Amino acid sequence: MARRHSLRNEIAKHALIWFVLLFAFFPLYLMLVISFKSNTQFTENPWFFDDLSRWHWGNWRTAWFTVQNYIANSVVTSVGAVVFCLVMSILCSYVLAKHRFRGRGIVYYTLIGSMFLPGTAATLITMFTLLQGLGLINNLWALVIVGAVGGQAVCVFILKQFIEEIPHELFESAQMDGAGHLQQIRHIVLPMSGSIMGTLAIMQFISNWNNLILPLVIMRDDELLTIPVGLMRLEFAYVKEWGELMAAYTISSIPLVVLFLFTMRLFLKGALAGAIKG
Repeated sequence: MARRHSLRNEIAKHALIWFVLLFAFFPLYLMLVISFKSNTQFTENPWFFDDLSRWHWGNWRTAWFTVQNYIANSVVTSVGAVVFCLVMSILCSYVLAKHRFRGRGIVYYTLIGSMFLPGTAATLITMFTLLQGLGLINNLWALVIVGAVGGQAVCVFILKQFIEEIPHELFESAQMDGAGHLQQIRHIVLPMSGSIMGTLAIMQFISNWNNLILPLVIMRDDELLTIPVGLMRLEFAYVKEWGELMAAYTISSIPLVVLFLFTMRLFLKGALAGAIKG
């Protein structure tokens, strides 16, 4: 009886896993299927692949030449925002976690309080006016700066907790050996906080990659658009070539898929480390 009950539980678990996987990968399957079809083929058979001889490989060529510049802009702005965000966050977190100074609590809680401020959509007019005054309208640096600043509060909040857990004796030993603050960060903080920094980098990269509202408002030239805005313009074209559109969507999703595959272990390690410390 117990063996039969255990078998039922295993079957139920596997059924649930396959059910979730089906809903997760079915949209990707449909994008791939439609990307090789003409509009006529899509109307006649939207769910399954046609014969290999009827595949429209030209959809992928056209889609690549359409979105390659958008992808390059998204990669540059997302990577730049992540780098600047983590550099500022690790320096700020180190000071707040390991040094006592007057006003430390005010600085920390003011920074954390900024997490409750409205997002980009609610402050769009103010942000546009600010960027216009700085001469950053229609400039990729605007996306890098806003992306870096926007994620800093969350990164500081998380990194400070990790740095506080590092034994203070390690910092004292480093100081006795003549290590400065930057050397302590490089040789102590970074190696011991690497997993959580990797997790934060992935989260910030995805957030900046998917940013739509700000690039839509401040970017004027087509060659400066990021991938979400570029795909939106393709989707609202007067005549839609569904095969080319789905090929463009598939190509634009490849960087995120590759990022997830190569950083999944790091992401899980950072998440588990956060759960243990929490």
